[in-house]
Amino acid sequence: MELNTRGLSIGFVLLPRFTLLPFAGFVDCLRLAADEGDMSRQLRCNWTFMTSDGESALSSSGAAISPCQTYQPPENFDYLVVIAGVLKDKEMVDRVTIDYLKRADRLGVPLVGICTGVFALIQAGLMNRRRCCVSWYHHTDLVKRFPQVTPESDQLFIDDGDRLTCAGGIASADLAAYLVERHLGRAWAKKSLHIMLIDEARQGNHPQPHPLVLNKVDNRQVRKAISLIEQHLGELIPIDELAERVGCSRRALERHFRETLGVSPQKFSRDLRLRYGLWLLNFTQKSITEVGERCGFSDTAHFSRNFKDSFGYTPSEVRKGETQLPENLVDPFFLHIGKLDG
Repeated sequence: MELNTRGLSIGFVLLPRFTLLPFAGFVDCLRLAADEGDMSRQLRCNWTFMTSDGESALSSSGAAISPCQTYQPPENFDYLVVIAGVLKDKEMVDRVTIDYLKRADRLGVPLVGICTGVFALIQAGLMNRRRCCVSWYHHTDLVKRFPQVTPESDQLFIDDGDRLTCAGGIASADLAAYLVERHLGRAWAKKSLHIMLIDEARQGNHPQPHPLVLNKVDNRQVRKAISLIEQHLGELIPIDELAERVGCSRRALERHFRETLGVSPQKFSRDLRLRYGLWLLNFTQKSITEVGERCGFSDTAHFSRNFKDSFGYTPSEVRKGETQLPENLVDPFFLHIGKLDG
């Protein structure tokens, strides 16, 4: 492949409360590839930080990126990288930004959605009939907001030509290295990652790291089934459908679950959804009815009954702080092998 002799030019569209880690991983990979040693001159790569009003960009951690410019002509860049963060409001993107992204699309400038930046591309109507990568952690949020979109959360990033989407986190450095290698060559990509203490670039189809339970599961079909259950915590996937999607019979899947985890897939799914409900009760302000619905239970009574059977307390008692549940149960990484009281 012929390399780009004029280097690599990136425009960053930083949305309010963007996540700092994926931004830092991406831009530092560019910085280290741009110059010899650690001089940070924008020689082989150049980048521009932009916001809709040209003011500093405030990250979700409170750190601000400055200086930023107003949106520059899209044709100045090889890629526009959109980085978003906290999903506070339904409408994440202002009209100025939407118009800018649409203009870039009309000009044929490739658009990159990092972390929840993909939500912005969807909101702008630029992901129709496109493959879409999102973190497993935000999979449910995306499906709830944009039911017409089918996200993929079993890999780090997706290159779909003039749309690239990335799960976020440190995977943004893998995507940046992928683009550096494409435009400047493998040596510059490897140089950046080595200085960042990353052994080697992971390919886009590399699986996303999932909660700790998967580290204890060797069976490929059970791992795939767990990933599907995680991605659909708000709904029940019939076991026959789950088996078909992982490529085996229902009887085989049930046998694999019992051999690997000691429980049926039905019980694993129920326990997982209840764990998720427990976490939501502790760390969100959602009503008990909303929590039950988000965890795939048909009504509040059904959710409350199953919840008390499993934890010994009602959701109302948990919400009021009238419980003494083990700390490991109230964990954002709510997957633990074994009994709920283990």
